[in-house]
Amino acid sequence: MTWLGGEQADMSETGVRVDRWLWAARFFKTRRLAVEAINGGKVELNDARAKPAKTVRPGDELRIRKDAFEFHVQVLDVAEQRGPAKIAQTLYEEFADSIERREALRVQLRTQSAAFPQPRGRPDKHSRRELARFKKGEV
Repeated sequence: MTWLGGEQADMSETGVRVDRWLWAARFFKTRRLAVEAINGGKVELNDARAKPAKTVRPGDELRIRKDAFEFHVQVLDVAEQRGPAKIAQTLYEEFADSIERREALRVQLRTQSAAFPQPRGRPDKHSRRELARFKKGEV
């Protein structure tokens, strides 16, 4: 079902371009970002490298890599236009192992970042001068 300004239209038999579907399913904020990800090899359609104009139909499987995370989803429905987030979530179903891997990676990244001290903000005048002396080798 496609979201078209308040009513749904059936497009299951025709399919839709993969870049449009990724945008409509809210994996990417713009179609341009979706196209760049596809051209960069970050999207696979049915275990093959996708092209932006490749057609997506219900039942297809997509692997989408965004930053450090990978989504492995099955297409349940197609949409040509971007609609509400609630509708976008009904367009696909993520596999359980994909969710587990993403959550494990999220926890790992969170613990790694907790191990390193984070600066509280910009250094004050005293800290900047101390850093400058250190870089010159005076300290």
